[in-house]
Amino acid sequence: MKSDKKQVKISLMARLNKPKFSSKLSPLLRRKVSTSRKEDFGKAGKPVNTAHPFYFGFMVTVGALLAFTMLQALASASAVFILIIISIFLAAGLNPAVVFFQNKGLSRGASVGAVMGSVLLFVAAFIAIAVPPLLDQGNQLLDNAPQLIRDLNNNAFINDLNNKYGVIDSLQSKIDSIIKDGQFAITAFGGVIGVGRAVVSGLVSAITILVLTLYFLASLPQVVNIGLRFVPISRRDRVSKLTNAILSRIGSFVGGQAIIAALAAVFILLMGLTIGMPYPGPLAMVVLICGFIPLVGHFIGMSIVTVVSLTDSVTTALIALGAYIVYVQIENYVITPKIMRKSLAIPGLVTIIAALLGASLLGLVGGLLAVPIAAAVLLILDEVIFPRANQS
Repeated sequence: MKSDKKQVKISLMARLNKPKFSSKLSPLLRRKVSTSRKEDFGKAGKPVNTAHPFYFGFMVTVGALLAFTMLQALASASAVFILIIISIFLAAGLNPAVVFFQNKGLSRGASVGAVMGSVLLFVAAFIAIAVPPLLDQGNQLLDNAPQLIRDLNNNAFINDLNNKYGVIDSLQSKIDSIIKDGQFAITAFGGVIGVGRAVVSGLVSAITILVLTLYFLASLPQVVNIGLRFVPISRRDRVSKLTNAILSRIGSFVGGQAIIAALAAVFILLMGLTIGMPYPGPLAMVVLICGFIPLVGHFIGMSIVTVVSLTDSVTTALIALGAYIVYVQIENYVITPKIMRKSLAIPGLVTIIAALLGASLLGLVGGLLAVPIAAAVLLILDEVIFPRANQS
């Protein structure tokens, strides 16, 4: 009897301790149980034979098509990529100025605003000072070009060359045909539509570069940090230091090039005031801009200075040309090596080769970007490649 009561008591306790589930949860539990079972997707087949000729040919064909498609896309958007590269280069070059203002206590945004404001003031001053007189001088030069060429016959040597080879006569007829009816500028740009297209394209490119440079300059630290997150944590510190060194070299190149261009502009201003050259101030501003163009910058500036000086006299033009040639030699062999040795520390031969290769690939833009890129490559070689070669 007691045993029966004990069994009833145990059964009641078991019923009370049994967990209760609502009917609403039972489908979920059933679904969980059913999904926990591993589904049968069949037996795995043999791995693909990568050594098979068909597989190799297929992958090579797909890779070639992808490469060709990417090259076509890059070629179609090459103008946009060039603008982006120029903006990144300018942002890296102006970054030391932003850091300078930051060290003075300004925030990053205020420093960027101060630097961009200074750049815009310089551009506005250049347009206000240099452009109107140069346009006026250009019109006068076109009007006086036939008379200037006729005056060259007063020189005995040039007159003798003209009598033998007809140099002056052919040059005069060519200029007369170019400036006939005052259509030189329109003809040079391919008609009225071409002139308008060139002006609009230049304005759009300038505004695009200005806006992109502003954005890159404001967000340069964030962009660098995001890029460093793709680097493994064990190498991130070293890559960060190399990246900052490369950015510093680009900034040093821009600063050094600005100093060289400013010295050339000061020389042209002093020379123009000394020899009575027309419009020495605007010509100095033009030489300042040309000083940033590698290889052919001084050739362009020299041509403009000589042509404008011809409006005064042939003697003034010859003196200006000779003095400019002498200064270019001094700059190439004395000024530039001293400044660039301190800022970039790259051999002169590497500078010339890099500028030539860059100019052949991307024109003036490539020539401008080639020197700091060469400095960055040399830094990577010194810090990464050469130490590994010495340890092997």
